[in-house]
Amino acid sequence: MVPQIPDKLYFKIGEVAALLQLKTHVLRYWETEFTLLQPVKSRSNQRLYRRKDVETALLIKELLYQQGFTIAGARKKLNADKQLGLPLTVRQSNEDILAEIKADLVQLRNYLLDPPPP
Repeated sequence: MVPQIPDKLYFKIGEVAALLQLKTHVLRYWETEFTLLQPVKSRSNQRLYRRKDVETALLIKELLYQQGFTIAGARKKLNADKQLGLPLTVRQSNEDILAEIKADLVQLRNYLLDPPPP
């Protein structure tokens, strides 16, 4: 399931690690391996991830952990997608999509059976 990214301008490395359920050293390593993952650094030399960086890290995690790519293979895929102009997004599994549709339908049914008073 794809985690919801909070609506913030910048995220500290610990926040991104918690969101992705990874250790901070994994994110620091990915920065060295993937040129697309480039957080900015603050004056105090703290990494500040933008939403784009968090989405890129989510995609890298999916490629490595769910789809079974190697680091080199994931790097090639990301670079090829970028050159082709394809959007870099995390793909939801069919089960996740169906669960969201089911939840929406249940919510709609409940609304139709018991609409709020005017």
